[in-house]
Amino acid sequence: MRIIFMGTPDFAVPSLKILLDNGYEVVGVVTAADKPGGRSGIIESAVKKFAVANGLKVLQPLKLKDPVFLAELSGLKADLQVVVAFRMLPEVVWQMPPLGTLNLHGSLLPKYRGAAPINHAIMNGETETGVTTFFLQHEIDTGDIILQRKMDIGPNETVGAVHDRMMVMGAAVVLETVTDIQNGTVKTIPQPSDAATHAPKIFQETCKIDFSRTAIEVHNFIRGLSPYPGAWTVLKDGKIFKVFKALPEIHSDDTIPTGSYVIPHKGVLKVKVKDGYIHLLEVQLEGKKRMAVSELLNGYKFLL
Repeated sequence: MRIIFMGTPDFAVPSLKILLDNGYEVVGVVTAADKPGGRSGIIESAVKKFAVANGLKVLQPLKLKDPVFLAELSGLKADLQVVVAFRMLPEVVWQMPPLGTLNLHGSLLPKYRGAAPINHAIMNGETETGVTTFFLQHEIDTGDIILQRKMDIGPNETVGAVHDRMMVMGAAVVLETVTDIQNGTVKTIPQPSDAATHAPKIFQETCKIDFSRTAIEVHNFIRGLSPYPGAWTVLKDGKIFKVFKALPEIHSDDTIPTGSYVIPHKGVLKVKVKDGYIHLLEVQLEGKKRMAVSELLNGYKFLL
């Protein structure tokens, strides 16, 4: 079975690797175009670096409807396309292979359809998530489900930690899905659209912390954006202040306004929220490196 793999970030690499490790013929890899930057002057995607290191043919179209790209893609005569963390495909692309195009998504569809399912699951306080493989169709993340696997989310786990566990689980599910397709044993079920929720793309401006919310809500918001892009607020001196790790402290104390910074004793920094405090642990001041709060307090005086 001839396979074309489509993906860009680190999340997609284990899925490509597991197909190669199990003897599948990957005849081409489609990934994002190189970007300017870095020491070499070019930033290549994680998938491209892996593909090149393993001698795979790489395609990097700027436009997925480019006739030259479509002709080259068609010429690879793939039986199946596997998509992991790539961009939205036009119909002419996902309908090309005779066995279809499958996608790996980082949620238990139909929950959290969209670009940032892991972030939104954690920000919403979910205790469980998972991965889904499905066949692409017209509407994004709506295709018939092939396989799903569940995983727990720890109460203090960040999106970075869940991401790293999920990409390993996802690779195993991709392999199982491709094997079922090859063996002709694949079974699908339609997604119940009435149970759908959405996980839109995260933008920097929507990552600002709202300290008027409860301690648990702020805690979930912070860990759902850690380590990237990072939840942030603005200090009294105008500097951007990112928070990567914190713990909620729930108790009644209405004497201090929400959003107030408190240093109860040396090396400890808290922020007043609706029903208690957020105990800050790892932060980054604008222009500085990420560090423990105790280290930050040694060299920065907060305007309390």
